[in-house]
Amino acid sequence: MATQGINQTQGIDQLLGELRSASALAAGKAAPAQSADAAGEVDFGSVLKSTLEQVNSAQQTSQEMQQQFELGQNGVNLQDVMVSLQKASLSFQTMQQARNKLVSAYQEIMNTQV
Repeated sequence: MATQGINQTQGIDQLLGELRSASALAAGKAAPAQSADAAGEVDFGSVLKSTLEQVNSAQQTSQEMQQQFELGQNGVNLQDVMVSLQKASLSFQTMQQARNKLVSAYQEIMNTQV
């Protein structure tokens, strides 16, 4: 479960890096010094899809734990359910912020005069 959180953080960091690069390009600034070879080839679409899948997975896991707790199944305690709910909420809020940044970057690109 801890590696899933680390992977989510790395995926979100990659997504935010891509958004910053797109925003810098839209503003006419040079992209941050990061070569494709140093970071490896990263497809924006696959990073976005992977991040969305991780957020969805966190929400589904949280919902399943909540249902198990409500049904009184053994091995599911309130603390784990609450932590899972908070992780799901935080990952969703982070994804919303990334979406907002993406929309903002898109609008900025569309308003750029050529």
